[in-house]
Order: sequence, then C-alpha cells, then structure tokens
Amino acid sequence: MEISAAGRLEVRITAADVGKRVSVRRLTDPGVTEGKFTDTVGVLTSWDDGVLVITRKSGDSVRIDASSLVAGKVVPPAPARRRGPAASFAELSRIAARAWRPVESERLGDWELRAASGFTRRANSLLPLGDPGLPLDAALDAVRRWYAERGLPAYAQTATGAEGTQELLCGELERRGWVREVTAELWIGALAPLADAAAPGAGASAPPVVLARSADEAWLSRYQRKGVSEVALKVLGSGPSVWFATVPGASGEAPAAIGRCVVDGRWAGFAAVEVDPAQRRRGLATTVMAALARRALDEGASAAWLQVEADNAGARTLYGRLGLGAHHAYHHYREPRGASS
Repeated sequence: MEISAAGRLEVRITAADVGKRVSVRRLTDPGVTEGKFTDTVGVLTSWDDGVLVITRKSGDSVRIDASSLVAGKVVPPAPARRRGPAASFAELSRIAARAWRPVESERLGDWELRAASGFTRRANSLLPLGDPGLPLDAALDAVRRWYAERGLPAYAQTATGAEGTQELLCGELERRGWVREVTAELWIGALAPLADAAAPGAGASAPPVVLARSADEAWLSRYQRKGVSEVALKVLGSGPSVWFATVPGASGEAPAAIGRCVVDGRWAGFAAVEVDPAQRRRGLATTVMAALARRALDEGASAAWLQVEADNAGARTLYGRLGLGAHHAYHHYREPRGASS
C-alpha cells in the first residue's frame, strides 16, 4: 500500500487508471473508522458514480464504494510463471482455437465468429482477440445477429489473469447484461516430463495404448458426449496434427480410457482424457497422456497445454502432479436473455 512521508495510507488511484492493475485496501464496514480491512488486487475495469469495479485474476468482479478506500496504488502486471514454457496469452489463445475448430467461421474485424451447430461452447462462441472494427455496442449487435441467424445463443469467450488478457472486455460485457456461465483455466507445462510419466506401480505391466488418426466407434463409446453427430466428428478431428488414444477394455466393452492430442508446432494440446469410472485411480489417465506426449515429442513438440474447469478437483490434482500449472482463466459469457435480434 502507498504510505505518505507522514506515515499515512494514501489512495493514489483515480478513474484515469481504469484498465490498469491496482491494489486497494478498503474498510469492510465503511461506516466504522476502526473496522477491519480487505485488500483486493486486480484490473480496475470501471469507476463510475463513486463505485469502483475490480476484476480479479479468477474473473470475479468486486464492486467497491470509493468512500471505503483507505489506500490504493497502480501495481505492475501479474508476474510471469516461473516454471514451464514461456508463452503469451495471445499465442495460447490462437493455439487453443486451432485445436478445436468450428465448422463455420467469419471475421468481424480481428474477432472470429465460430459455429458448429451447438457442439460445445468453444466451437460456438465469439473469440474477441483484437479490434472488431466497430464500436463495441455495434459489434455486439452484429455478433448477436450472426448467432441468431443460426438458431444459437451468442457466447463470447474471454480471458483473465495474465498480461494482455481481457478484464476490461469482461467488465463491459457484464455492464451490458452478459452472464458468465462457465469458467475454466488453461494450464501449461514442459512436455518431456509428461512423456516420461508412469502410472504409480505400473512398471512393465502398463496397459497398451492404441494411437489412431481418427476417433473410431470404440473411442466414441467412452467419450462423455453421447450421440456424436457428423458436425461433432469434424470438430474432434480438427487441428494441425490430431491423435486419438485408446486403452482397450474387455472384449465387447467400451475402452478403459481415451484421450485426444493436437500437435501444433512446439505445442501439444490434450483433451477428452476420460477413464471408465470403474477403473479410476489406477493411473490410466497418466498412461494415456504419456503415450500421446511421446508421439507429440516425435513430431517436434516441447510444451503441453490443456484446459480444465475450475471445479474439477481430481483433474487439477493429476495435472499438477504431472508438472502443469495455470497460465490464465477463460470464461464463456452468454448474451442477455431475450437479446437475440
């Protein structure tokens, strides 16, 4: 916190600092001068009518009455990750987008409109990287019309928590009534340790992993999204170099485990790692990811990425044990109800 030469806390931020990362301290109860303090760090996304809105790394927005502030200052951008591959938000966003392509897309300036008949939010959401070439309200109107023409709700995929992410856009969407429905994180790490990973106690008895360029009926029978359509198959098969992994099940049964990997330059992206509920905690997810990682290394990749929802504690524990960590959070905002035009 900022402390004056006289030893007093000072508020050294104003509305002119909107868009900057700040640290503030406020009284929990503004009416009590000797009350408890609460500290908040994040991007100042607005300051209107005596109320500040600060968006934290998680994407959560905090509204603060300016009269409750006792200290505040602008702080440097969030420090870069200290381990794993160096990567920017923009690079990772484009890598992730290439690994899960829609069946239809259109540009709106630098923004990309994506649709795939409703199969997953990622393939049916706006990717707003850069300038749409229109004022924001006009751009969002165009987005809503585009999705309405396809019988789809309009979603926007945004990110928070790293240098160059979109806290300001998140704040603008929220002020316009867009609702955040899903939050996940994009994790990254070195690929070689993942390729060397072994299931606990597996040794030479590790189950076989079959790799293929397409998802066959057996793979799809384990995939969590049932009734996969032709559109879904196109999305699953999209990407520069796609591999599907299967640990076969007993004769006539669905696979014990599956996974998907997309190799794109130095990056290997992992998804759809799923295990038969009856065979969990046996290291099958690790076995699948290691096999895919070895294939990706053979193709020249050196770094790994994946996406995991914030409430998936089991997956987060596994990925942390494999040496991966969160780079940034991303969110899907849905247009206001009844706003399609």
